Amino acid sequence: MSEYQYYEFQAIDRPLNEKDRQALRNLSTRARITATSFTNTYDWGDFKGDPVRLMEQWFDLHLHVTSWGSRRLMIRWPERMIDCLAIESFLGGVDCVRQRIVGGNLILDICGEDIEAEDWDDGSGWLAAMTPLRGDVLAGDLRLFYFLWLMAVDAGACEPDELEPLPGIGPLTGALEAFAEFFQINPDLVAAAAERPLDPIATAASEPSRAMISGLPEETKTRLLTRLFEGDPHVALELKSLVRQSQTSKARPVARRTVGKLRARADATRRAREREERAKLEAEARQRAEEAERLRRARLDAVKRRGESVWREIANEIDRRNASAYDRAASLLVDLRTVAEEAGALEDFRRRLNAIRARHARKERFIDRLKALG
Repeated sequence: MSEYQYYEFQAIDRPLNEKDRQALRNLSTRARITATSFTNTYDWGDFKGDPVRLMEQWFDLHLHVTSWGSRRLMIRWPERMIDCLAIESFLGGVDCVRQRIVGGNLILDICGEDIEAEDWDDGSGWLAAMTPLRGDVLAGDLRLFYFLWLMAVDAGACEPDELEPLPGIGPLTGALEAFAEFFQINPDLVAAAAERPLDPIATAASEPSRAMISGLPEETKTRLLTRLFEGDPHVALELKSLVRQSQTSKARPVARRTVGKLRARADATRRAREREERAKLEAEARQRAEEAERLRRARLDAVKRRGESVWREIANEIDRRNASAYDRAASLLVDLRTVAEEAGALEDFRRRLNAIRARHARKERFIDRLKALG
């Protein structure tokens, strides 16, 4: 698995026809190809195709995961539905992102290197978890680009007095959480950024969407309805974007935090998390110790009740002359010593123990166990 690679592509707006699928089959005889996807893994060798070209021609999403820590996510949107200038305001200092406009589409290419997963990750499941990000952006939710900016903050590429591009990003969606985990963005930095809500989401309940839609210009309504009739899959998302823009324009301005304040808050979040983790570990350790003591006490009480039969069991175990029997005999002697100490009968115990040592002096492995137990 040292050279493992996972490739996945998804077509959302336009399914692949038979000619498309045949062209993809020529690139790989092993890939799983459907009307909406292309998936393949490699334990040696490499993919013959160019993921960028495949995105330009057929697909809306692409994910690549390798065993050596490289991760890549590409997303394609219709350029006419994206505010490219707004996106640029997020990406000024972000080195891990490339943008290109091809054939009326904007393709965002995000790469991460040296990402070490705690457990083996075959790559499957990630793209499905992050797929909603594409529709969220089309609906006017730009928090994905805030996360890209946060990657630059995490890498130390932003000045302390630089302002965050949005006044808040909370509460996070499952897709945003998956994105942060996939690219391993500092979780404390993410938590600090998400403490404040995203304004349009926070004010969504203040004015019903129905009223906002009713207030749209008749020309806009006609245009959207015409596109809906013609089968445009983006009409609902564009309408959501228009509603979001209206909410944003009416939202009360909120002061944005600086990189320095975000980092300070992230440090405080980290310290609080570490305190909670330590407290949890300490509580678990106390619980284990209490349970161990309860079991030890129950074992000692059983030894007390059995009385003289314990000494006979020790003799029988020693006579078996094997390692596991010697271990059991030594363990019982430790319990008998504890019982004798509690009963004030330690001298009697020592006398009987010395007799056992003398009787079995030639059984070196057993004597070694007694020495090890003190």
